[in-house]
Amino acid sequence: MQAIDWIVVLLYLLASLGIGLWLSRKASNSLEDFFVSGRSLPWWLSGTSMAATTFSIDTPLYVAGVVATRGIVGNWEWWSFAVAHLIMVYVFARLWRRSEVVTDAELTELRYGGKMAATLRAVKAFLLAVPTNCIGIGYAMLAMVKVVDALNLWQSVGVEPADNLKVFSVVGVSLFVLIYTGFSGLWGVVATDFIQFFLALFGAIVVAWFAIAEVGGIPELLTQVQAIGTQDTLAFLPIQWNNGPQWSDAAGITAGTFGAYVLLQWWSFRRSDGGGEFIQRLLAAKSEAEAEKAAWWFNILHYGIRTWPWILVALAAMVLYPDLGDRELGYPKLMLDFLPPAVLGLVVASLIAAFMSTVSTSINWGASYLTNDLYRRFLSPNASQSELVWVGRGMSLLVTVLGAIAAFFTEDIATVFRLVIAIGTGPGAVLILRWFWWRVNAATELAAMIAGSLIGFVTSVVPLLKIDDFGLRLLVTTGLSALIWGATLLLTPPESDETLDRFYTKVRPGGPGWSRQRQRTAIAPAQSLKLDLQRVVASLFVLFGSMFAIGGFLLLKGLTGFVALAIAVLAFQWLRYLTRLAHTKP
Repeated sequence: MQAIDWIVVLLYLLASLGIGLWLSRKASNSLEDFFVSGRSLPWWLSGTSMAATTFSIDTPLYVAGVVATRGIVGNWEWWSFAVAHLIMVYVFARLWRRSEVVTDAELTELRYGGKMAATLRAVKAFLLAVPTNCIGIGYAMLAMVKVVDALNLWQSVGVEPADNLKVFSVVGVSLFVLIYTGFSGLWGVVATDFIQFFLALFGAIVVAWFAIAEVGGIPELLTQVQAIGTQDTLAFLPIQWNNGPQWSDAAGITAGTFGAYVLLQWWSFRRSDGGGEFIQRLLAAKSEAEAEKAAWWFNILHYGIRTWPWILVALAAMVLYPDLGDRELGYPKLMLDFLPPAVLGLVVASLIAAFMSTVSTSINWGASYLTNDLYRRFLSPNASQSELVWVGRGMSLLVTVLGAIAAFFTEDIATVFRLVIAIGTGPGAVLILRWFWWRVNAATELAAMIAGSLIGFVTSVVPLLKIDDFGLRLLVTTGLSALIWGATLLLTPPESDETLDRFYTKVRPGGPGWSRQRQRTAIAPAQSLKLDLQRVVASLFVLFGSMFAIGGFLLLKGLTGFVALAIAVLAFQWLRYLTRLAHTKP
């Protein structure tokens, strides 16, 4: 890092702070202004913010480690969530926007009633705001520490820091984020997210460009990858064709784990009906239509555009650093070794941007639970809007401090990523069913959430109970959780008709599970669940067809590229037909 690099980074930080403080006036009037931007976000800003949130500084490091150890197919660990994210587009986006809640925890007292619903809301708000959220902040900080270490940022200014000083420097950046997040609320988060996303994407493309040039171009890159790895390192699916389809043991992923990714993880995980940060953006959208478009825009940015710069960088790191002990450090090492001055500063700023976008969202999102679902609901129901805004700012500080503490206890990004998935697995089926089946009650959701968290934790951490195979671990967690919440469902009474009528009238979900409420209220559903599910299937072929077409052409797999492109085009025509049909329905 030269002086010009530090100037670039400093200018970026000052610009982010200025934007956040300038927008503080938009977030000072009410709780809804502070946490859901007064429900006035346009789709392009909301969707980009969702994508920026998932593009943390840990993400390119994580992908570099995954590709080096498990090949390209290892990315199915996060690609599989595209199923849930596309279901979010057509099934859940409009439902969430119609609910008009501030957080997903608040929905529990719209969907359920009585003391059990209040208990569920409190427990859910605490678990999501504190342990789950702070673990996420902690491993984002860990990634930032790794980048600080790999780029020798302290050494470039003549300091040899201890490990704790590196962590404290990252905590300092987080406190900087807190300044504008605490004053501007979600408005400041999404506005800076917009800049941060495209800066972070540009940084990933720049690193890929210089790294591939150093190797000698993509043809040479692919040749050397195959020489040091296997042909299966470049495979998009862990399947070989030898007189018929066969499992590829050389792909770096077991059949059980792959099966868990594509058949289980996306619906069993706690984000099956959207996910907290995404739900916050959907609730903040101007309208139902804007919420749906925002969800689609997120999928395009997250899967279609961002995937391949990360993978190309990971492949280049494999070639240029074949003996690198920590594969997650391939990304920052490429930056340090091959980027010229000023460009290095810009790309370092892009990684800081990725870090800041995730941390700012986590701060605001976590504070929304503590303020809306704990303080306002249980401690001060009659609090003024001004008081709630200031409480939100105080809770933002608390979340930042707790996340910083978690940073001192995290060591490996991929391991923590899998732990987050494991402890969040189990309640997903209940979260889906509650929208479409009247019989699901508050006790069922509470049992599913607690059981999944405990089982996921003990099978990931406790030595005697730890399950090393990740796919088997998810299967056990899902199965045992289902037994517990299924028994709870059978042994506890349903919600009252008054509670169910209130929810149905507000949200108007489709499907056969609300026939009684349709008869009682004489209100037709506002969605055709059958058509929406068909649109999900069509959109999956569009998204993965487009993604594999881009990857096929980039990695010189012409046949794969053209076949995937043809699938995407045909699926897009099917999707257009289904969408026109859906819009003609009353």
